[in-house]
Amino acid sequence: MKYPPNHHQETSFENVLEVVKNYPFATLITVQEDAPHITHIPMVYETDGSKFGKLVAHIDKFNPQVATLTDGALTTSIFQGPDCYISPATYSTKQLPTWNYIFAHLKGKVRLLSDKDAVKRTMVRMTSFLEGSNPRFALSLEDARMDALVDYIIGFEIEITQWEGKFKFSQDKHPRDRQLAKAELIKSQKKDVSEFVERIFKNHKNAQDPGS
Repeated sequence: MKYPPNHHQETSFENVLEVVKNYPFATLITVQEDAPHITHIPMVYETDGSKFGKLVAHIDKFNPQVATLTDGALTTSIFQGPDCYISPATYSTKQLPTWNYIFAHLKGKVRLLSDKDAVKRTMVRMTSFLEGSNPRFALSLEDARMDALVDYIIGFEIEITQWEGKFKFSQDKHPRDRQLAKAELIKSQKKDVSEFVERIFKNHKNAQDPGS
């Protein structure tokens, strides 16, 4: 049996890019001597005239994964879109529990940015993209704070060589159930996370400062 099933494989690169652009906080995976290195960082997509374009990013120079980011090194970047548990109660027909999700996997080759000004320009472009259509902040190349920061980061690009979309949203179910599952996925993203975040912050603070 083929895995994943064809109906869970996205065939549109444009749809995969929608995931990349709307959920830019990615998981970067590299391998060195059979040991995986994993870091979670924002990665921004840009066109550059190549077949699939590129990802731009930077990483703390003291991160052990830096040792794997040599020119030409192979990487996998995972972008996770919305996901949620689908209860059988969601459907109009009898079904079993499942989990729906939207993922994009991009494979590529590293190109290091050795020029500090190039790294700063990348930071400016990334900030502009992440600020969105109604920016509250604009990063300037002349911002003196970047001169201090740039010595502590490694800037790089990833030439995208292969892409895969793993989109599971009840494609094998009755049309009515697919619509119900889609509505459940949308609803799940509106969940109030304030209690969870407050609890995590409180527990983290207590772990750092037991006397508080």
